[in-house]
Amino acid sequence: MNKLAALLSTLVLLAACGKQESAPSTPPAAPAAEQPAAPAATEGDGSASTDQAAADQAATAAPAETVSEVDDEPPAANEQRTAPTTQPSLKLNGPAGGPPTSARFKEGANYQKIVPAQPTNVAPGKVEVVEVFWYGCGHCFTLDPAVESWRSKGKPAYVEFVRVPAMWNEATRMHARLFYTAELLGKLDQLHTLIFRELHVNGNQLNSVDKIAAFFQQHGVSKEEFTKAFSSFAVESKLQRADFLNKRYRIQSVPTVVVNGKYSTDVGTAGGESQLFALMDELAAHEHGG
Repeated sequence: MNKLAALLSTLVLLAACGKQESAPSTPPAAPAAEQPAAPAATEGDGSASTDQAAADQAATAAPAETVSEVDDEPPAANEQRTAPTTQPSLKLNGPAGGPPTSARFKEGANYQKIVPAQPTNVAPGKVEVVEVFWYGCGHCFTLDPAVESWRSKGKPAYVEFVRVPAMWNEATRMHARLFYTAELLGKLDQLHTLIFRELHVNGNQLNSVDKIAAFFQQHGVSKEEFTKAFSSFAVESKLQRADFLNKRYRIQSVPTVVVNGKYSTDVGTAGGESQLFALMDELAAHEHGG
């Protein structure tokens, strides 16, 4: 068992950058999944007729569970289940019932359900796929070429791909501000890969305003344009939303993929890089109704 535990720890190390790190190192162990409490059975009224008692018992045998939401902290992970005749209080994208993936992938082993499911920010008929990442994470840098290839050539037309930066500490927040500044200036497509290379190939950590300003100036953005965007209300608003999503998705390591606000996974959990993209496609197809 000790050898098996050591092997699993090694695999996790290769899969993600942990939340407590300011630079890539061994991530913390994933928390154990919480099990939903079994609902109490309700017995029929003994004074009623036999037929009426059977009907009452069938109507009350599977009461619907309720899930509460808290603004600041994620609610407890109680599994949502709805009786077949009960309408859900909130309609979410994707079909109800049936396994979201083939027998190749299993909930709890290859992906986790996010409870309650989080609202998405895409048009009707679209499925949102989010990558939570950090420019300083070596695993994110390694995965990024495959993500870019899937984004430009491999993803289904109904998938809307979104990146959300990690927001754990000052280092990640600085790079998140860098990300949203590039987006606001219309430079993200041009600079995204170059930012990764600047950190992991050129050794420039881009960990101060002056270093980031100089990087933008090298790529055609004046100091005045940069300063205005870097401290803008638009960037501040995006940072607040990223912080909110990090909490609601319960992000503990990066890169993490979230499909339609309902399922989360990563390279190690999925079983490898190619398996990750296959799993993403299966979950997205299920949410789209395919």
